[in-house]
Amino acid sequence: MKYKIVVDSCCELPENLKNDPRFEIVPLTLIVGDQYEKEDNMEFNQREFLDAVAACPECPKSACPSPERYQIAYETEAEHVYAITLSSKLSGSYNSAVLGKNLYHEKHGEKELYVVDSKSAACGETQIVYKLMEMEESGLAFTEIIERIEQFVKDMNTYFVLENLDTLRKNGRLSGVKALVASTLNIKPVMGADDGSIIQLGQGIGMKKALAKMAEAAIEQAVEAGKKRLMITHCNNLKAAECVRRHIEEKLHFKETLILDAAGVSSMYANEGGVIVTI
Repeated sequence: MKYKIVVDSCCELPENLKNDPRFEIVPLTLIVGDQYEKEDNMEFNQREFLDAVAACPECPKSACPSPERYQIAYETEAEHVYAITLSSKLSGSYNSAVLGKNLYHEKHGEKELYVVDSKSAACGETQIVYKLMEMEESGLAFTEIIERIEQFVKDMNTYFVLENLDTLRKNGRLSGVKALVASTLNIKPVMGADDGSIIQLGQGIGMKKALAKMAEAAIEQAVEAGKKRLMITHCNNLKAAECVRRHIEEKLHFKETLILDAAGVSSMYANEGGVIVTI
């Protein structure tokens, strides 16, 4: 095995990759009050989790994997190892992955091992998985792959619209947003990412209009779409994801489109009905 890609459990790996030995998911832990505390692993039940969130007055939380857990994931015969985490400005997962890298080197010595801060989440991490796969399969040198993947992260755009922003707000993930409109007005902010921090790009009255505005923002900012993938994560809202896909693909042609259901951490932050787009 020439390479291995380690991802945290905010990444939506397609089904065909979940059991591929080249990939390993390092789980965060999801916590909902005193009634729910489980690893976000292959046994994650989205409906059970969302029901627990709805029934609990406390805000759900997540705990990042330990550095030792990442270290174990790096212990492989693969020549090149990559770790991809959700944005370092949203979680401690990146720092744990880097500390795990240091622990690995202390124990085993040198290895071509690199940690990628996605500066995104959910299908943003999936985008990086596919790009790394492409470059590894093309035979590029490890140093060249690192350089190109960092540029890929800089060029990637992330957008999302959520039914509610309570989890993000209560967990302090909206510190970079100056002001948000009142939810009682049914105005849904269109959000994006700026170097890994969440920003507001616009707003719409109701989810349908907000999703349309998100699609237009994605179309307007897309560069060389034909060389890229459109990826959409939804939290139990396939109809909306398909609608966004159609809206964007009316104007742009991509080499591939993937629609993915939210994993555990994505479900926690997106809440039921949320839609995330990355290009």
